[in-house]
Amino acid sequence: MLNERIHKIWARELNLDDFSDTDDFFELGGHSLIMTRIQAAIQQEIGIEVPMDELFRNATVADISAHLEKTPTAS
Repeated sequence: MLNERIHKIWARELNLDDFSDTDDFFELGGHSLIMTRIQAAIQQEIGIEVPMDELFRNATVADISAHLEKTPTAS
């Protein structure tokens, strides 16, 4: 499931074990450099290129997962 894959990437890049899919990236301590690593990981591990502005607009695992599921390249 895409949501679980995104959650694992966030957990690794934010160095967090326990957070909700509705927790805000920035409230979890995220910043632009971490978001860049997340963007690269999604591209490499999932095969979906996500524009940075979409990651910033969809700042929860649930939101970005829902957004990506709507894209034609999501699997």
